[in-house]
Amino acid sequence: MSHPNYYYNKNMIQNELKKYIAQAFLDLYKAEISSDSIAIEKTSDDYEGDYTFVVFPYLKTTRKSPEQTAQQIGEYLIQQGAPIQSFEVLKGFLNLVVKAEFWIQFLQNEAQLPEFGSNQSGNQQKVLVEYSSPNTNKPLHLGHIRNNLLGYSIIQILKANGFEVKSCNLINDRGIHICKSMLAWLEQGNGETPESSGIKGDHLVGKYYVVFEKQNKLEKEQLIASGMSEEEAGKSTPSMKRAQDLLRKWEAGDEETIQIWKTMNGWVYDGFGQTYTKLGVNFDQFYYESNTYLLGKELVQEGLDKGVFFKKADGSVWVDLTEDGLDQKLLLRGDGTSVYITQDLGTAELKFGDFAYNRSVYVVGNEQDYHFKVLQLILKKLNKPYAEGIYHMSYGMVELPDGKMKSREGKVVDADDLIQEMVQTAGETTEALGKTEGLTEEAKADLFHLIGMGALKYFLLKVDPRKKMLFNPAESIDFQGNTGPFIQYTHARIRSVLRNGAGLETSFEASSISVSKAEKNLLKNLYQYPLVVAEAAREMSPGVVCNYLFDLAKSYNQFYHDHSILKEENPAQRAFRLVLCDSVGRVIRHGGSLLGIGMPEKM
Repeated sequence: MSHPNYYYNKNMIQNELKKYIAQAFLDLYKAEISSDSIAIEKTSDDYEGDYTFVVFPYLKTTRKSPEQTAQQIGEYLIQQGAPIQSFEVLKGFLNLVVKAEFWIQFLQNEAQLPEFGSNQSGNQQKVLVEYSSPNTNKPLHLGHIRNNLLGYSIIQILKANGFEVKSCNLINDRGIHICKSMLAWLEQGNGETPESSGIKGDHLVGKYYVVFEKQNKLEKEQLIASGMSEEEAGKSTPSMKRAQDLLRKWEAGDEETIQIWKTMNGWVYDGFGQTYTKLGVNFDQFYYESNTYLLGKELVQEGLDKGVFFKKADGSVWVDLTEDGLDQKLLLRGDGTSVYITQDLGTAELKFGDFAYNRSVYVVGNEQDYHFKVLQLILKKLNKPYAEGIYHMSYGMVELPDGKMKSREGKVVDADDLIQEMVQTAGETTEALGKTEGLTEEAKADLFHLIGMGALKYFLLKVDPRKKMLFNPAESIDFQGNTGPFIQYTHARIRSVLRNGAGLETSFEASSISVSKAEKNLLKNLYQYPLVVAEAAREMSPGVVCNYLFDLAKSYNQFYHDHSILKEENPAQRAFRLVLCDSVGRVIRHGGSLLGIGMPEKM
């Protein structure tokens, strides 16, 4: 693994050109300029060149016109043997054309390495990524899908950058919302089970959460009509009071309540497991709020003992964060029951004890931005060694054309339904395009799942995580455009070329071939891949990989359109193109694996 790390850090052509340019300033203008401060950009497609150096910021140093400065530096680079074959001066822009031999040698060497694209910049630092983190009162929905796909992809990207990464899933398995489902099932369920109803376990429990909320809403409206304030009515409905009683029974360890809770949560875990398998995500460790909230209470007591927290007259425990620009935060209710932050404190302590991480990443929606600021501040006040390493990977909500999803009203895009719809649509689209000829029914089913999930994952991952997004399934399954199926189809096209070219010579001498514009563009795109993988980790954004793969696929299809591969008469040129196809295919597969997207052999 050491070679690609060296290649990425030291041998990038941009860095080499910067060093030559820095030396040019020293020799031509007696000026010392750090090569790290020099900016080299990709040349615009409208102009001849591979990389561009803008001289305008340096005119005070050179005391020459922009054109003179660019011309002198360009001539210097040629004279000193820099890896460029020519240059062009356009006002203050020095466009450099890299030697064709450089690109050919890159293809023969670095691009052929199995680990091309990966690096060791993470130095095996330990990172723990918490994602998914569902509640056990409802099935997973579209918002959970974005969370799961982001979490899984971030893990793969960090691993490709040399971090030692573990994943965990904190199941929110206790609290008032869980008791709402339990109460509705106890009062109206008539002993219904997943087996007796034929309903998937998480869907069955979610059904009773909606039943509770509908009943509670009616009761609340009646109380408001009788003159009670909306806030007071929300706390005073008979249903809410019975749910609170159930929560107190649970926290007191009431045997019957605990047994019902275990049974219903068991149904949910079975349902979640099925959905996770369909999504292709997994976890190294599961945590349960029911096991961590007591540890959180211990930390609250620790904070009281240290004088970091304080008690109010009603017995509730708070932390004052006003000096930190926030406000006072409740940590424990007056009746002794915990709140979200209580269990998050306990879980943070437990996770560090289990993994001794350098960084703990929480993949949680941006509506919790404030919550994680508070969590980190509290842990810092408690002098926890892991506080500094907490990182909230905040992402925007997924919205539907008619607005936000509301679980309590049953207005959600269910994850299982969506997955089924995507696979079905993928099948219909693929059949209509005539891309299933010669496939068995089993092979078709596998292909449709691969395409449907590729479409879904790519659509949800290509948007910057920090932005909210509008989900449109119809746009995602398209064999043209910035979609998963377009990239998958490009990979299948490459595999077809390589199957048909099996047995043909793939070694060649650089002197025996020429490199066209389409070929060089494709090579330049390939060359950027290590930078893309590194940037995706820096930005914590799978979208960086998505957009790169789209550009690479477009570049490959232009090359495929412009050139014959298997019918090329020059054996060396044909070998060069076959190796180029193979390298592009491997990068698409590697990039797809960072996104959790499989690439079909045939399509």
